[in-house]
Amino acid sequence: MAQRLDYLVFIGRFQPVHNGHLKLIHAALEHADKLIVICGSARQAASPRNPFTLAEREAMLRMALPDALQQRVFMVGCSDRMYNDQQWVTEIQSLVDKVIAVDTASLGHRAAEFRIGIVGSRGSRNAWYLELFPQWQRLEVDDEPGIDAQCVRDALFDAGGERFDACAPKLAPAVFDWLQGFRRDEVYARLSAEYRYLQDFRRAWAVAPYPPTFVTVDAVVIHSGHILLVRRRGMPGKGLWALPGGFIEQGEPIRDAVIRELKEETRLKVPAPVLAGSIRASRVFDHPQRSLRGRTITHGFLIELTPTGEGLPKVRGGDDADRAQWVPLFEFNRMETELFEDHFYIVNWFLGQI
Repeated sequence: MAQRLDYLVFIGRFQPVHNGHLKLIHAALEHADKLIVICGSARQAASPRNPFTLAEREAMLRMALPDALQQRVFMVGCSDRMYNDQQWVTEIQSLVDKVIAVDTASLGHRAAEFRIGIVGSRGSRNAWYLELFPQWQRLEVDDEPGIDAQCVRDALFDAGGERFDACAPKLAPAVFDWLQGFRRDEVYARLSAEYRYLQDFRRAWAVAPYPPTFVTVDAVVIHSGHILLVRRRGMPGKGLWALPGGFIEQGEPIRDAVIRELKEETRLKVPAPVLAGSIRASRVFDHPQRSLRGRTITHGFLIELTPTGEGLPKVRGGDDADRAQWVPLFEFNRMETELFEDHFYIVNWFLGQI
């Protein structure tokens, strides 16, 4: 890249920040005056895959950077928007525009007047997103060999972190020390228990002749500006809010499965034929990383109930749910950090169809 840029954009999850990220950041700052770090999964509920909040990841980044670079690096968070690439691209563009607008407020310039690029790892299997920003010059940097965030997380959570000391060369000393402190936190204890559950779940299917693919159903039930949610009783995602749903049974049609799971988990006082007749849309949600249990394809159904003048139907938790509750949609839109897996994005996809 011959031309020096005003801003470079770096998109990642940084779970956690490691030396591979820092190598790329330093390379970016050799080619641009400033770097805008877009932190993905910024509002996901904590899980073994996304254990750290946006604030914690920014703190890790800041403690790993020398003071001389602090003022040249910005970090902002974005949602995953798993089932709508164009919404995700739009959010990235908007975030970059806002950061530049604030940074240059005294100059009175627009983002379009600056030279902007995007930086990523050369040859990375996750670098596909670079193609979504053709308007920005691209800078590719070689990966730091032997460093992978998933391996760091595995060492952090497996067997109480007994292998984590081996990760010290992969992390900035301050980040390594911070993560050692994180191991004494109650959040770590909860996520470690969920990590063990998921490992046991995968081991139980390791003897299958082919990698297993699970099929589930999820119900998006709307009534008078409210959505029906359940709180998960067990792992994974214990205590998180979710859509009523679950695994289909052998010999069971998928449409029947979603009605059965809905009734079992919410005790919804609406007859099954009425629920079936209230299905307005359906879609398959099959992102390969949508579930930590393994490849899990879910069939989502939008069920829109007609107001009857009797108010919201009574519900109560049952089966895998310890609670069922009608939630106003305006409140739901603030619950992204409390939702299980990709359920927030499933709901938003369906709401766009109403």
